[in-house]
Amino acid sequence: MPVIHPRIHTTVDVGKPPSPPDESRYKSIQIHYHGFAYLPHARGREIKSPRFLLNGHEWELGIYPGGGLHAHHIPRSPTYLKVVIRLCSKGSVTAAFDVKILNKFGVSECRLRSRSIDWNSDMISEWSWPEVMRRSKIFDGDILDDDGTLAIVLSMKEDAAATFVPKNPLIKMIEKMFNDETTADVCFEVCCSKGEEVEEDDDSAKRAKTSTPFYAHRSILLGCAPMLAALFDVEDTGCMVTAQISDVSPHIFHYMLSYVYGGSVPKEELKNHAKDFINATDKYSIVNLKLEAEAVYLSSTKFTVDNAMDNLLYADALNCALLKETVLDFLAENSTKAIKKISFTDLPGNVVKDLMLAFDRSKKRIINKYCSDSDEEEEDDDDEDYSLMRVCELRRKLDEKGLDVDGSREAMIEALNNSTGVDGATAED
Repeated sequence: MPVIHPRIHTTVDVGKPPSPPDESRYKSIQIHYHGFAYLPHARGREIKSPRFLLNGHEWELGIYPGGGLHAHHIPRSPTYLKVVIRLCSKGSVTAAFDVKILNKFGVSECRLRSRSIDWNSDMISEWSWPEVMRRSKIFDGDILDDDGTLAIVLSMKEDAAATFVPKNPLIKMIEKMFNDETTADVCFEVCCSKGEEVEEDDDSAKRAKTSTPFYAHRSILLGCAPMLAALFDVEDTGCMVTAQISDVSPHIFHYMLSYVYGGSVPKEELKNHAKDFINATDKYSIVNLKLEAEAVYLSSTKFTVDNAMDNLLYADALNCALLKETVLDFLAENSTKAIKKISFTDLPGNVVKDLMLAFDRSKKRIINKYCSDSDEEEEDDDDEDYSLMRVCELRRKLDEKGLDVDGSREAMIEALNNSTGVDGATAED
């Protein structure tokens, strides 16, 4: 834009004025090269910035204080600063860049732009400006600040339309098949409630009114919910096969089956019906949803001495290992109150070992809090002792090995030990 004389307060345009650049889609980062005068300035010597993120991609900016090797070099010719932008992350993106060299007052002294480039980590991964600014100007002008720092602003404009690639549609396709009667080959008749189950003298019309149908696909159930698939133990004849469900409400079953088809359950639903989801998913082995419901129940429940034993017995009965561990930790931390108010006569024998571990964890927390310089516990961590690990860590290791993450603490430890034994035998062979 032309500079307006300070005494002129208005302008008249002849023809269409150039539109100002659209800066809204630019994402910028300012990079400081401290002590520029002392940076290596041999020709071809690059100084790289740390990697940084712009628009979800990883980049780095390199400068050649003494110019690049391929610059037109004539003896005693001026030396120019070279700037390089480089894509470091995998993948592709279409984007244009804008580079500004700022002076000590934060005003742009030099501005360079690239065209829109199809960046690809396997093909085009860098772009350079070989002659950005004379090295002598950097020192003679007001480019470096008082501390000798060179400031460069790098701006990126991503061409969103060119880079959009739809995700794999498989999940959406499977979600659309949920409860689709036209393509289903099995059907669940879910009773509204136990109180509404059909009596001996009820006719078929009454039976139909007291249950809700949910249509499913045997092949999907076999892969994602084998326990539900096992309800249809007859051979696939091509005809619709029906199974009755009377121990789960239609409301809970709807979300549970939707989850099998790739859907999700709203957090509010999990919070309001956490135990219903835990009961249903434990019975039909929808493991991930069970663990999700367990986590929501933990975050929304305040444990007290009055409800600790009920929660402990519930967790033990349904193999909710994380809930069980949390309650035992609570009892260990509040042992004085628990001993006075709780009767442990109903405590299952298999819980005693877990309770001792909880007391051990509580003791270690106290030692770490008041004896921070104690190294007694740090002896040998080379061999993993699964028996001392917390539930979340056990589940993470099971998941990494592709093993079932559900079950009691003892079952998880046994699975990991068996897996370690197999891995060791395979390595020796």
